[in-house]
Amino acid sequence: MSTILRTLLLAAILLAVGSARAQQGIQERPVAAVGEHRVVVAAPEGTGELPVYLSRDWEAPLPGVTEAVVVVHGALRNADDYLRSAAEALASSGVSDRATLLVAPQFLAAPDIRAHALPDSVLRWSIEGWKGGEPAEGPMAISSFAAFDAILDRLADRQRFPDLARVVMAGHSAGAQVVQRYAVAGHGEEALARAGIAMRYVVANPSSYLYFNDDRPLPDGRFAPFAGAASCPSFDRWKYGLAGAPAYVGSDGAALERQYAARDVVYLLGTADTDPNHRLLDRSCAGMAEGPYRFARGLAYFRYLQAREGAALKHRVVEVTGVGHDNRAMFNSACGLAVLFGRPGC
Repeated sequence: MSTILRTLLLAAILLAVGSARAQQGIQERPVAAVGEHRVVVAAPEGTGELPVYLSRDWEAPLPGVTEAVVVVHGALRNADDYLRSAAEALASSGVSDRATLLVAPQFLAAPDIRAHALPDSVLRWSIEGWKGGEPAEGPMAISSFAAFDAILDRLADRQRFPDLARVVMAGHSAGAQVVQRYAVAGHGEEALARAGIAMRYVVANPSSYLYFNDDRPLPDGRFAPFAGAASCPSFDRWKYGLAGAPAYVGSDGAALERQYAARDVVYLLGTADTDPNHRLLDRSCAGMAEGPYRFARGLAYFRYLQAREGAALKHRVVEVTGVGHDNRAMFNSACGLAVLFGRPGC
């Protein structure tokens, strides 16, 4: 290897390490506020409480509510900001806020628990773990996916929501990462289906996606087994691939892929989310194997699924022209309002 190539490689490594440290530092800051409502999450591993923000109190029955939108925060765990963003979008949509319930779950980490002196019953995950359905660090080893199950089980209760017709689960950035993986493996849609309630997943500008084999995109648009596997053994491990997935996910990759392909999934992609050095972009070797930046990764992943699933794929890409990595601009765009609330115009 020439001196120039060694220098370039070292510079790339240092840039990636510096980016990862910056991401970690930002994400370790405690949240400013914690959701005032709680969802009890009961799983085989035990029980814990998940904080949530709500646009309306759901302790009493809510007849007349026909849609629920579960909006998932990003890496900073700022669920209050995401609820406000969703509320702004709802107000812009023209849809009645009496007919729509907004739910913003909050996946806390240890710094949040300490800063707000929260009781031991409140669930907390590692900084990265909640994004991939990993078990909580306390009080019980409950998957963040099981927390979504608990929310959807509550929404499927016809005594509480007699008129509910549709649930949308939407995430942006890190929230889109967990929504995409939950759309692959989540169990909560089954409860909704039994109650006759439709489900949609909106995956907006995530840093990475779950692949079902060793193929990754090539610069010319084709796919091939990842050439850097020897130097990047994490490329096919969870949450980039199925190897080492949490127990919640199971091990039948073919069944998971079929289930995922059949679900209503919308990839909401900002055409200007093209910064290869964005402060919260996953620049690990596994992340970079999926493409240089978020917009390219989203388009490549959809092409990958189209090639594998053909007519069985029930997914679609919706592009938000001129918008970068901005959850408010994404959700308040004409296409954001269309996929979240059914407003025409996209």
